[in-house]
Amino acid sequence: MHRQIRSLLDAGHEITYVAPFTDCNVTPDPGIRAIDVPRATAGRRRRALKAARGALKRGVEGADLLVVHDTELLFRLPRRRPATVWDVRGDGGSAWGADAPGTGLGLPGPLRRTLPALVRRVEARAEHRLHLILAEDSYRERFSGPHPVVPNAAYVSPNPPPPPGRNRVVHVGHLSEAGGVAELIESARLLLPYGIRLDLIGSADVRIRPLLRDAQREGLLDWYGYVPNRHALRMAEGAIAGLSLPHDAPGPRPVPAKIIDYMSRGVPVITTPLPAAASMVERTGCGVVVPFGDARAAVRAVLALRDDPEGAAATGARGHAEALAHHNWPDHAGAFVGRLEEWAGKPVTSGLEIGVLEAWHAI
Repeated sequence: MHRQIRSLLDAGHEITYVAPFTDCNVTPDPGIRAIDVPRATAGRRRRALKAARGALKRGVEGADLLVVHDTELLFRLPRRRPATVWDVRGDGGSAWGADAPGTGLGLPGPLRRTLPALVRRVEARAEHRLHLILAEDSYRERFSGPHPVVPNAAYVSPNPPPPPGRNRVVHVGHLSEAGGVAELIESARLLLPYGIRLDLIGSADVRIRPLLRDAQREGLLDWYGYVPNRHALRMAEGAIAGLSLPHDAPGPRPVPAKIIDYMSRGVPVITTPLPAAASMVERTGCGVVVPFGDARAAVRAVLALRDDPEGAAATGARGHAEALAHHNWPDHAGAFVGRLEEWAGKPVTSGLEIGVLEAWHAI
């Protein structure tokens, strides 16, 4: 919404956005046509996917182009549709076979073992029937042909951001169990005696909202809910650190957008060791990598940054410089919009093979 859709709107295009606005407690941007669908979580995934098929069918009426991000939507594409783009993010096999609550289908072991072969078959067929854009260079090895890369990026000011402060940390982005909400709440509890507050800025999965409200009532943290991206990042400025504590998951995953966002505002990053995220942080020296599920390690990293203001400022400055040089969205937006304009009205072929669809429905 804040990068791709915003750039398309700025270029004069009309946008229909199919997303779980209600379940994520988000008010749609008035500049788009919004179609609300249920959020796909464990126990409600079948219902959500069924709703998605109807929503996509309504959404593509009169459209020149359809862009889908969720791999599972490849099985819900309308039969009659315009040229279609698959924005490849994450590993399809891990998305469908994950065990973490709310992150996958939780398939039984035998079916989960057969899933990767089916996923690769689907990806190969999709490559020849859809246009593809990739979120990471590392995804190229999954496909036989060349495809453009549109990386995670942010709006980065050329002016130096304010230095990190000493009394609060932030988390910007959607809140979920798999995203480390338990560790965030525990970190807030451990930081409170040191006079450090945690600001949570983002919508949350329905079932964890009571946990967040309880933590806020206890005075552990401040949860602001959904805040438009540009305002959320302004709120993040001056924090000791920006937290990104997702749980481990199989398969390649791109650098979380929140990490690029923190860097864009000169906020030191504290992240769990997902390979792409850890590589980014360690290579640029923009933050600290802590073990999965270890709130105490995250707290120690926060306190170390607070107690070394000069070091924290240098860490934030390195992140800002890296974001400005390589992850500034305006440097990528023109190529992204131009590519979609080129593909509009130009389908590759009519759709995925029905045999693959039948195989998936059998599972």
